[in-house]
Amino acid sequence: MKKIMKQVAAIDVAQDELVVCLGRLDESLNKELFAHKTFGNDLKGFASLADWVKKLSVAGLAVRYVMEATGVYHESLAYYLHEKKLEVSIVLPNKISNYARTLEVKTVTDRTASEAIALFGLERQLDIWSRPAAIYLQMRQLTREKGQLLDERTVLKNQLHAELAGALPNKKSVERTQKRIALLTKQEKEIMEELKGLLKADPAMKEMVKLLSSIPGIATLTAATILAETNGFDLIRNKRQLTSYAGLDVKEKQSGTSVKGKSKISKRGNKKLRRALYMPALAAIRCDERFKNIFARLVGKHGIKMKAAVAVQRRLLEMSYTIYKTGQPYDKQYLKKLGGNQ
Repeated sequence: MKKIMKQVAAIDVAQDELVVCLGRLDESLNKELFAHKTFGNDLKGFASLADWVKKLSVAGLAVRYVMEATGVYHESLAYYLHEKKLEVSIVLPNKISNYARTLEVKTVTDRTASEAIALFGLERQLDIWSRPAAIYLQMRQLTREKGQLLDERTVLKNQLHAELAGALPNKKSVERTQKRIALLTKQEKEIMEELKGLLKADPAMKEMVKLLSSIPGIATLTAATILAETNGFDLIRNKRQLTSYAGLDVKEKQSGTSVKGKSKISKRGNKKLRRALYMPALAAIRCDERFKNIFARLVGKHGIKMKAAVAVQRRLLEMSYTIYKTGQPYDKQYLKKLGGNQ
């Protein structure tokens, strides 16, 4: 048997289960997928997975556990494997999906997805994942909770408006709805105070949030959301990856000269990021001449205001990444230094 040079445990992560494929690469660079199994996405499943991989893998050669960044469902497994001092690589979903298309797999299942991840892991030199700072998880919990409260309050306000617009509003119903709205408003303020306290206790994070807040339209909450949802831009290597991760990358449908559909954003990424940037983009368009001009130019080009607003969202996100990397606050000459309104 030829010497094994690399071995990978590829995991397609779902809410309740882990579909695993084991692969190895020999000295002749031949790839082999030699075992498949499904485990529960819980502590018992994690332990069974680690034992199964150990039994089937070559002793003395590290196994790289490779998985996609699938919302929050992969996190517990990644933390477990990291604590066991096993090698973990987490890959952005768009990287795997783009790679899988090159394999020309006709039927997409959890098993074929795990096989694509295994082949990707065998072919590429992937970075070893390290556990992000706890503050990112805490910030994400708070910013997401606030988003949920805002959704609930919006529903209640709409219900209250409908009740008051009726011919005979129910007084008690109106009072109960108003109390629930007041409670949500109080809890929203508590969350913001907790978030500010969290930032105050971490001067470096507070400074980074301040830097991102220098961008027109972006305030503390949006800056904290961007950092929390990307774990401080962990796994992100360039702006293209970032926009794809957020689902703000543009997809076009075109086939030769006969079929050409309208371009649109993929919406396949992190919807929390897209949502967090929507209102800041509108604020930037209203308050900053540069973004106002970008918006006007794009509307003049294709006549679709929503499409132009999404383009501004994308610019804000890319600018956040640049400022995070450089440590320099936003300045009004930013776009000119990049070559104008690009």
